Amino acid sequence: MTEEKSLRVEIYNQTYSIRSDGDNQYILNLADYVDKKMRDISSGTLTVDSLKVAILAALHIADEYHQLLAAQSQMDSQLGIRSSECSEMLDRILKHREPIPLDFEPQPQ
Repeated sequence: MTEEKSLRVEIYNQTYSIRSDGDNQYILNLADYVDKKMRDISSGTLTVDSLKVAILAALHIADEYHQLLAAQSQMDSQLGIRSSECSEMLDRILKHREPIPLDFEPQPQ
């Protein structure tokens, strides 16, 4: 069993203690990403309310996530279509090949 560790991160000038049994660097990268999103939002709006900034950042992150899901779904679909096409081509090629006789023995050279 992995041991839970506590990690301190700073997001939008607030310090948070995060407990995780995962990779500390990964948690730091996530916190840095959220902090950057919040700072980007706050620099483009007139609001100083950190809750509103956090909600807007969450909406932006959720939008990115759903766009990636849609792109992944589209790629999966295209891969499925291509895989079926390749399988059908291979079946056609194999059906038109001459069968090798069962008593076939190569002639010595």
